[in-house]
Amino acid sequence: MKNEFKKGFYFKTYEAPFQSPFDKLFTIFKELITHTSGDFDEAINWLRELDKEYKLTDENYTIDDFIEDLKKKGYIRDEVKDDGSSGFGITAKTERAIRQQALDQIFGNLKKSGSGNHKTKYAGSGDEHTGEFREYNFGDSLERISLTESLRNAQVNNGVESFMLTENDLIVEDAQYKAQMSTVLMIDISHSMILYGEDRITPAKKVAMALAELITTRYPKDTLDILVFGNDAWTIPIKDLPYLQVGPYHTNTVAGLQLAMDILRRKRNTNKQIFMITDGKPSCVRERDGSYYMNSNGLDEYIVDKCYTQAQQARKLHIPITTFMIARDPYLQRFVNQFTEANQGKAFYTGIKGLGEMIFEDYEANRKKRIK
Repeated sequence: MKNEFKKGFYFKTYEAPFQSPFDKLFTIFKELITHTSGDFDEAINWLRELDKEYKLTDENYTIDDFIEDLKKKGYIRDEVKDDGSSGFGITAKTERAIRQQALDQIFGNLKKSGSGNHKTKYAGSGDEHTGEFREYNFGDSLERISLTESLRNAQVNNGVESFMLTENDLIVEDAQYKAQMSTVLMIDISHSMILYGEDRITPAKKVAMALAELITTRYPKDTLDILVFGNDAWTIPIKDLPYLQVGPYHTNTVAGLQLAMDILRRKRNTNKQIFMITDGKPSCVRERDGSYYMNSNGLDEYIVDKCYTQAQQARKLHIPITTFMIARDPYLQRFVNQFTEANQGKAFYTGIKGLGEMIFEDYEANRKKRIK
């Protein structure tokens, strides 16, 4: 009697995939270097403490061996510190590895696709086939002509014996129009981002790194600019994200919005958007004479009105603003609601957990529609 193969599920004890001692420590090291804002010595000190508690290494492979491997593999380099002493600093290779890890952590459920741009609901010139056919129209690209469908059309229309191919027989396969998106990500670096015993800047930093890695690898035609805002606002390059820290700043939301709109005005893409991650109320504006008006007590009507004005200005420029408010105070929610209404944008009230997934989903949703 022949053996019958039965289909079903087989359950067994979970076995973790094999990791070399270096890979295991490197995964932890990348997480620590993000929390320490690129401070190698502090990250290694934390790693040594974790090693003492959780026995991460043994006599065959120590933390010192790991440091030596980091140097050999090009993840760290010798550098002179501000006080004149020698030490190590991370390299561009490590910065890229950190961004990739952030992408895997936050957008790990991302499905791979052949090409790397977003699709809209509008059919037109593009290189993403829809599977739908139509008659050839003057001006259609010759590359879009479906040879198989056109020949079959010619046989039906003219017969096999007197076969001929005319313009009326030509069939074109439609393609999706690939929209390009220009995004500005605003990150609040005011002092409140580390107050109340909660580190809010590190998750925001991770989101920025993941979004940067996503766009540069999967959507290379899109653009991403990152700016930070405290008393003032300024842009930072993607490579500096691991070193981002908060400062003794108030929250000048107006300056951030003004800079974001200045950046997007120079972009040629039709689709533009602003993502703003903040946990506090606007508490600062810069006057025309260069002085600062600050008020941390409640919502200052003068400052708030200037925020509403910027929201309306962005709306006139067809730039939607999506606010991710990491706070749940009722009076702040009222402000964000009115701000969002003035811009006709969107707002999410969220904690630290799930922030990355929310930004990714909103980014994807915005890219599938044409923002006008």
